[in-house]
Amino acid sequence: MDPGIIIRPETPADIAAIRDVTDRAFAGHPYSEGTEATIVDALRSQHGLAISLVAERDGRILGHVAFSPASAADRSPGWYALGPLSVEPRVQGQGIGSRLVIEGLRRLRELSASGCILVGNTKYYARFGFVAAPGNAPPGVPSDHFMVLTLGSEPPQTLIGFHGAFGV
Repeated sequence: MDPGIIIRPETPADIAAIRDVTDRAFAGHPYSEGTEATIVDALRSQHGLAISLVAERDGRILGHVAFSPASAADRSPGWYALGPLSVEPRVQGQGIGSRLVIEGLRRLRELSASGCILVGNTKYYARFGFVAAPGNAPPGVPSDHFMVLTLGSEPPQTLIGFHGAFGV
């Protein structure tokens, strides 16, 4: 683990670098539609970034993670969505993404969140406690990659949807 990496909340000065890192991280990715940076921008403009963290080394942004409010169909409160998670391609595989996720989940626990959802690589996110939850996936979301991490006492018994900014 690189001790020179600092995980911190984003600032307005980071916005262009976040967009650049996100675009590079998802360029040519087989499951990407190329909208990830636009989603982050839309979340920001709609005040939907509950937690937005960057990984920085020597003044350069090397990664970013967004957490936004999610909505449960049964109206149970305290659900959030993780994503997009972006790491500069040349430093992927060095634990930067893991550090961003771990810090974001720590902050969700401080908010007494009920849990967190995401759509992503099930093998990667299982290391953080996420489990496949196709029965909780809202319509139009790839249910085989829909995952849930319960932070409260009860696993969800309902569909959980993403912030409207994900529809861009």
